[in-house]
Amino acid sequence: MPELNSRCLICPLDFKQPSIPLTASLLHRRPVLELNPMTSASYQTFVTHSLTNYAQEKIASGEWLPEDAQENARLEFAELLPEGLATPDQFLFDLHDASRSEQVGVLWFALRGPAQRRRIFVYDVLIHPQFQRQGYAMRAFELLQEKAQDLGAKDIRLHVFGHNHGARALYEKLGFVTTNLIMQLDLPSPAGV
Repeated sequence: MPELNSRCLICPLDFKQPSIPLTASLLHRRPVLELNPMTSASYQTFVTHSLTNYAQEKIASGEWLPEDAQENARLEFAELLPEGLATPDQFLFDLHDASRSEQVGVLWFALRGPAQRRRIFVYDVLIHPQFQRQGYAMRAFELLQEKAQDLGAKDIRLHVFGHNHGARALYEKLGFVTTNLIMQLDLPSPAGV
């Protein structure tokens, strides 16, 4: 299996030569984003935050009851990451903006499937709220595509909760298409209940 580089860098600017001079206000700052393997400390922070967030998403989607959600999330994470950071074919990265020297989010994906049909499955991509809408998610997915190709993957898949309209719009903008769709119809409560 190909080795992942410990760091990957996106160039800060990518534009064609304009016909008019650029001022600072006309330049759109493109993040200098690196994928840094999670440390033990950042992994613990990630798991703590992600368990709670995942549990809340499952409650919002109607899949889990509030009283069971945190334990269900813990069990799923334990199944997916039984060896934590050392779990084979699981890749956990801190998203680091080198120009700011700040960690701006996280990316977790897995390499799955047989050799002739290897695919990437994205479990989590999170941009911290203060860094959202600044191009980091787009850059993270560009870096992910490079990693996927390096690993010999044929495609990238992910799951998005139906109520997360912002994420769905981003994924569609990136070129993702719907492959499965689960729909739900809530039934009225029986009379007298």
